[in-house]
Amino acid sequence: MWGLVRLLLAWLGGWGCMGRLAAPARAWAGSRGHPGPALLRTRRSWVWNQFFVIEEYAGPEPVLIGKLHSDVDRGEGRTKYLLTGEGAGTVFVIDEATGNIHVTKSLDREEKAQYVLLAQAVDRASNRPLEPPSEFIIKVQDINDNPPIFPLGPYHATVPEMSNVGTSVIQVTAHDADDPSYGNSAKLVYTVLDGLPFFSVDPQTGVVRTAIPNMDRETQEEFLVVIQAKDMGGHMGGLSGSTTVTVTLSDVNDNPPKFPQSLYQFSVVETAGPGTLVGRLRAQDPDLGDNALMAYSILDGEGSEAFSISTDSQGRDGLLTVRKPLDFESRRSYSFRVEATNTLIDPAYLRRGPFKDVASVRVAVQDAPEPPAFTQAAYHLTVPENKAPGTLVGQISAADLDSPASPIRYSILPHSDPERCFSIQPEEGTIHTAAPLDREARVWHNLTVLATELDSSAQASRVQVAIQTLDENDNAPQLAEPYDTFVCDSAAPGQLIQVIRALDRDEVGNSSHVSFRGPLGPDANFTVRDNRDGSASLLLPSRPAPPRHAPYLVPIELWDWGQPALSSTATVTVSVCRCQPDGSVASCWPEAHLSAAGLSTGALLAIITCVGALLALVVLFVALRRQKQEALMVLEEEDVRENIITYDDEGGGEEDTEAFDITALQNPDGAAPPAPGPPARRDVLPRARVSRQPRPPGPADVAQLLALRLREADEDPGVPPYDSVQVYGYEGRGSSCGSLSSLGSGSEAGGAPGPAEPLDDWGPLFRTLAELYGVKEPPAP
Repeated sequence: MWGLVRLLLAWLGGWGCMGRLAAPARAWAGSRGHPGPALLRTRRSWVWNQFFVIEEYAGPEPVLIGKLHSDVDRGEGRTKYLLTGEGAGTVFVIDEATGNIHVTKSLDREEKAQYVLLAQAVDRASNRPLEPPSEFIIKVQDINDNPPIFPLGPYHATVPEMSNVGTSVIQVTAHDADDPSYGNSAKLVYTVLDGLPFFSVDPQTGVVRTAIPNMDRETQEEFLVVIQAKDMGGHMGGLSGSTTVTVTLSDVNDNPPKFPQSLYQFSVVETAGPGTLVGRLRAQDPDLGDNALMAYSILDGEGSEAFSISTDSQGRDGLLTVRKPLDFESRRSYSFRVEATNTLIDPAYLRRGPFKDVASVRVAVQDAPEPPAFTQAAYHLTVPENKAPGTLVGQISAADLDSPASPIRYSILPHSDPERCFSIQPEEGTIHTAAPLDREARVWHNLTVLATELDSSAQASRVQVAIQTLDENDNAPQLAEPYDTFVCDSAAPGQLIQVIRALDRDEVGNSSHVSFRGPLGPDANFTVRDNRDGSASLLLPSRPAPPRHAPYLVPIELWDWGQPALSSTATVTVSVCRCQPDGSVASCWPEAHLSAAGLSTGALLAIITCVGALLALVVLFVALRRQKQEALMVLEEEDVRENIITYDDEGGGEEDTEAFDITALQNPDGAAPPAPGPPARRDVLPRARVSRQPRPPGPADVAQLLALRLREADEDPGVPPYDSVQVYGYEGRGSSCGSLSSLGSGSEAGGAPGPAEPLDDWGPLFRTLAELYGVKEPPAP
């Protein structure tokens, strides 16, 4: 059983306190787990659970903060005190013999406010617990060692200008790391160090508010306010910290627009078209953003007719532009008023209005060279058709506005009158016809007339002239279409055969009545009835027409009621047909006649098909023949020397004297003169090859030999029509040893070999040659 533990706490001030735990009535006889007598514990006199140590104390030696003592300790040195837990052995140490507890370094409450430790008394020899462990707490006592800080500073806030007194701006908050539950170390008070008299701060909450009314952004837009937080309730000796609050006044629409000048003057040339910019106007508004947006308008009706004003894309400037064409000759200046108004108005600041301003504007119109102006924007003229060339159509008139007396020259643009139907008088502008006009061919002629100043050809203007060709009754009425109808041979008298319609190309003819009249008399086979609506009915008379193989040709006379009246005669073809009982045509006499005398449609188609096939074959044959001739011509025109021909047979060597003329390679002494007779034609191939004749001895000089061979080649019709290379075995007569060629040797000609003495005289270098071509004499006996 644990004994009594006495803990003594000695304070730095020299006083201490001691807590005692009452010892049990009987000591613990054995360790846990061993049988022993029953243990009884008496009530403790008082209970302790914590000690205190002042923070930031830095003495020369460890500070005694308490003492542990057990009633079991008799002072014999057998008891050992142990200390475990937070900071044991590093921050806190205990004297094992006396139980004194010391702190070894300065403590900071803001880093760690308390430490939990466990004390125990054990037997020094056996380390057997003499008392049960006892837990206690050591708290670090706070001192005012931390100033207030603003973790979110510096601050930025915005408040509308012209705000009332007491308008909340922002709340600032400071933190003090000291213990708020101990003294006034963490009790803060807020004050304004800089920013008075514009702003104030609540001492307890730190809310910053406006202190004066009607703060104007246009006067001062930004304020720097310094706020201080002081602990110890703001009393002397307390620590303090400060922060800055940048307060920006936001804009409100509290300023009306104002023109910097009362009169604006601009100028514009009279040739400026609608939409041309004349000038810019700006009313000054010290407000920002949407509060400075303005709309401009022209107050006077005089200026609004000729000019218009709008706001630019930024919403600040007024753009004055031309609304309609200007004329220096009719008006040289305009004066009017322009108003600028804020588009957004805050009702809370109406007392500072009105939010608009007016300025006067004067625009001077400047004179500029202008092209001629026509008296009309477009001309519409008329002329009857079929009039003789030179007929007056109308007159075009234009004038120079800058100088009315300046002459004008007129002309018709060629592309507007490609057929040259009209002409214009250059000085007067009168238009005449240049050719007869036909309304039925073309009703409208759209001309473009160009008027040019004689003094300045660059000043020209155009106008459209529409000339309408008026109609005259110059076309007789005609049938609307060719009529080829039939009637059944069994038709009853008075039956309607065909409705005939008329067409009059004249404009007046179409609107007037066209009359019809058929053949008259008792012998008429058909009757024509005028319907008086531009049509007539062809009827079968009461007396039936006699049947016949040929169709009937019914003449019909048509005339109009124009001035003058015109008439024409047309023919309607009527065939008499045999009909079925239901009224359908079975056969007509003209068709039967044609089928008996002529060919059927199928036969005609077959004949046409055969003729077409024959024509196709003829065309194909001609094309192939022409292609073959073109191929032969191409081959003849090519140079045959560019074609390489390969033969697979081999020559017979020197013994083969039949494959070619060996005499061409012989000594020129054996060449024969050319054969007598006229030279052969070189433009045609010979029919038979002339055999070569033996050549008599020729010239001894090489030049003469070559000339002789050239003449032979030119006169020989069997050689190709181009130069060829010929090989000659003659070396000339300059060497004393004669020819070295075996082709001219005596063995081939049948002669005896010549003497070999000259070769032997040449020396040892020609000994082998002498042995090959010479004859050695037998050695002397």
